[in-house]
Amino acid sequence: MKTDDLMTLLATGAAPVPRHVGERRFALALGMGLLLALAWVHLKYGVRSDLRVVWATPAFGFKLAMPLAVAASGLAVVFRLAHPGARVRAWAWGLWLPVALLWAWAALVLVQAAPGARVALVLGDTWRYCVFNVMATALPVGLALFWALRGLAPTRPALTGAAAGWLAGAAGASVYALHCPEMQAPFLAVWYVLGMAACALLGALAGWRWLRW
Repeated sequence: MKTDDLMTLLATGAAPVPRHVGERRFALALGMGLLLALAWVHLKYGVRSDLRVVWATPAFGFKLAMPLAVAASGLAVVFRLAHPGARVRAWAWGLWLPVALLWAWAALVLVQAAPGARVALVLGDTWRYCVFNVMATALPVGLALFWALRGLAPTRPALTGAAAGWLAGAAGASVYALHCPEMQAPFLAVWYVLGMAACALLGALAGWRWLRW
């Protein structure tokens, strides 16, 4: 078969792609993933009983600030990586700058704390299972994002998977915060970030395996 004939055959029956199909796919994936994550936290761990009291406090706002900022930037980055030729540009700063600010805040808290209190500030009461709980809460978001990505055209599968895992980890940390009693910056800077990083590593491995064309 000649090249011109092959091109004609491939073009036969082709129809325009609906507008904003990618946006709708991502919105559906993120919405479903977050709903499942919320259901998981509610049924498995339970929402903290004093949530109505702490919701409006600065400490709880600071606790949510890092994962929510990372998730917002991560959504833009993952969406761009899902389209060939799209550049990430300045959105990449949002993936790590909120974490760097949290680390700086945590370091300041530790410097100002009494030496005997520093270990407790880092470990809190839930360090043994915080990373796993963040990852478990992030799982439905990550699976939904991979479903969305498989319907698009990422050209850097491992990088795209890592970014999707980082986004899912941030979303999972945000939802898990509704249960988690820890409020100190040193704890969040270690265990929340480790949970997000573990999600990014798993996402990179999964992306290399399942997002390749």
